[in-house]
Amino acid sequence: MLNIFKIGWRNLLRYKRRTLLTSTLITLGVMAVLLFISVSGSFKALMIGQITDSMMGHLQIHHKGYLASMDSLPLNLNLNGRQIQKVAEILEDNEAVDAYSMRVKLGAMFSNFNETTNIRLTAMNPEMELQAMPMLEERILKGRREGLLGKGEILIPELIARGMKVKIGDAIVLVATNKDGSVNGQQFIVRGIVGRISGPGGRDGYIRLNDAKSLLRMDGNEISEIAVRLKNMDNLQPVFQSLKSKLSAVKNRKGKPVFEIHTWDKMSPFSKIANMIDLMTFFIKIMLVSIVLVSIMNVMIMSVYERINEIGTIAAIGTQPGRIMALFVTEGFLLGILGTLVGVVLSLFTIGGLNYIGISFDFGRQEGLLLAPTIGAGDVLMVVGIVIGIAVLGSLQPAWKAAKMDPITALRHV
Repeated sequence: MLNIFKIGWRNLLRYKRRTLLTSTLITLGVMAVLLFISVSGSFKALMIGQITDSMMGHLQIHHKGYLASMDSLPLNLNLNGRQIQKVAEILEDNEAVDAYSMRVKLGAMFSNFNETTNIRLTAMNPEMELQAMPMLEERILKGRREGLLGKGEILIPELIARGMKVKIGDAIVLVATNKDGSVNGQQFIVRGIVGRISGPGGRDGYIRLNDAKSLLRMDGNEISEIAVRLKNMDNLQPVFQSLKSKLSAVKNRKGKPVFEIHTWDKMSPFSKIANMIDLMTFFIKIMLVSIVLVSIMNVMIMSVYERINEIGTIAAIGTQPGRIMALFVTEGFLLGILGTLVGVVLSLFTIGGLNYIGISFDFGRQEGLLLAPTIGAGDVLMVVGIVIGIAVLGSLQPAWKAAKMDPITALRHV
């Protein structure tokens, strides 16, 4: 076998220009795939981090049926005190959970005493919210960030602040209807103006949980959702399945589940963009396969055609068809190895250079976001395996043709 590799390598060196061009093409294909995977993966991870660490958390837990009617923010599907305690016990027992925040979601009318508009509000405990959403403070465009919110204060969305000309320190009134149908109003002071991840639009503001209970005249302990942050997002699916199993075991008097749990991607439109990135990565890999397959097949077919007399000679002296076939497959294998190794090395150097230079971009209201392209060992090994596998596959047909040649016919070839 070692001799076959030596002969295969010498044959590649006999046609230096062809070998160089083919291996260069494979190298460029490998570099394109690895660089795309690293940059797109970095962008995807960065944006998911922005969404989960400042808005949604990695997981959210609601009363069964809440998510289906979430647009109307139903207060009659809030979790009660006993249910909240049960969920808290389950979360505290799970070592993968880093923090969680209990929230009340409500709709209200927002008035600056001259004009009125609607607003969506997230009521929360600032301390718990900052632990579960460590990047929330960065979304505050104007106003004090420390401590997030005080009693009787509100963070309002930029869209409403601009449209109604509301400034920091202004007094406003919120009017909300509770689950019993009664209406109540309450005055708040504007603490800050908050922007959205995806742009200046949006009507979501923040108040303290105790202020929401006062506004909605809640007698007991009620929440709409629990946003959960994990210590390591790579464990999202295992933790999700574990929590789902434990929460599903809690039944109501009718024997039906009380809770529902969802991962961030089931509730965020950005998950569609993330899926598109994955789809583009898949098609880039398909293009790489096509480049390697066509390149190797072309080289090996030409190699067989130019060496028909040589094939006839070695066949005439008793070389078995299997060894002839192995010789040409080995040449394709070595071409794949050469192009892949050079491509991987150049890609790693390029990724290191991109990190050294630093690539920043703006996305919506987020400015100066810094990409940190990385490539995992698994991705590198996958691309290497694909390229080498396709290189061998592309060599099979020409190699089989060479092995099946009749020695007499081959020797007569001019």
